Amino acid sequence: MTTLATTPAPATRLRLWFGADAVVTGANALVYLAAAGPLADLLGGEAATYRVLGAFLALYAAGVALYTRGRLGPAGGWTIVGANAVWVAASLDVAVTGALDLGTTGRVWALAQALVVAELALLQARGLRRR
Repeated sequence: MTTLATTPAPATRLRLWFGADAVVTGANALVYLAAAGPLADLLGGEAATYRVLGAFLALYAAGVALYTRGRLGPAGGWTIVGANAVWVAASLDVAVTGALDLGTTGRVWALAQALVVAELALLQARGLRRR
């Protein structure tokens, strides 16, 4: 009798977590680029900052998406995990210090982003270690 595996293979999980990172980051980038003015009104800060962040995030999302299409080598994966850790630290810094002149809603948004990116980085790192 054969049984069906209910847990995806390590490579499939890696693609899932890095792919989720690319999708979430890409969506964030598009919103930052398309709605920079309204975001500045809602969250605080300058519209130009959201445009710069959106452009950076679009490039980053494209890089992560390309990584998911390849062999999922550990060096590239750990680079993405490290970059995500830097984003988490920067988001926390902005939320705590108000470095970008964010209002309360903007600081909460920065904290929420930090939590999502931290969770993705942890899942990615766990997948890389299991591989």
